[in-house]
Amino acid sequence: MVDGLVGRRAAQVARRRERSAAEPDHDCPLCPRLVAFREDWRAREPHWHNGPVPSFGPTDARLLIVGLAPGLRGANRTGRPFTGDYAGDLLYETLTEYGFAHGRYRAAPDDGLVLDDGLLTNAVRCVPPENKPTTPEIVTCRQFLERTIAAMPRLTAVVTLGRIAHDSALRALGERPSRFPFGHGIEHDVGAVRLFASYHCSRYNTSTRVLTPEMFKAVFARVRAYLEEAGDSPMSPTA
Repeated sequence: MVDGLVGRRAAQVARRRERSAAEPDHDCPLCPRLVAFREDWRAREPHWHNGPVPSFGPTDARLLIVGLAPGLRGANRTGRPFTGDYAGDLLYETLTEYGFAHGRYRAAPDDGLVLDDGLLTNAVRCVPPENKPTTPEIVTCRQFLERTIAAMPRLTAVVTLGRIAHDSALRALGERPSRFPFGHGIEHDVGAVRLFASYHCSRYNTSTRVLTPEMFKAVFARVRAYLEEAGDSPMSPTA
């Protein structure tokens, strides 16, 4: 019993270290253009987060959701993925509906919302000008996505929001995007992980009806069904 407890504690410590390594420093210097943009906004809005936005959720989750990058007045301001902009409204509503979150989303990092069996991150951790990261920035930041994946011992499913997130997640999983094409609602088995592709839940996509709430929720309904079939579900926390 003691040996088992020591082993579990050692595993927890190791996962915390992996989680820490998966998050870039608040003053990450790796992408000069993003650093300059970040410093400009730190001068304009010193009370905003204005730094790489850390992942949100437990690392022992079975589901990983990968977005593109923080929004300027959303996650870049609040410091939590998809928090404070339109995309977060649909995403967190959907996560709650399908049992991946509990609590009330109020577009603030202290709203008490908790993710259940899901972790939310971005392919690029810093806000890019005009919401458009360059290819070198995507490649440079992929190391943090790779470390996030490595820190998730029970990873079973990945939802990618948009083509860039899709391709970056595939490369982080050690695969070539050409083998697993992107398309809304498409599913791929990538090793032991099932990958679910979705259009990004951006205001543009939803306002133009490229993505409807029904289309988006259908993806997470499939994820929920897949995880229930896979079993090994953790105990659900009380709301």
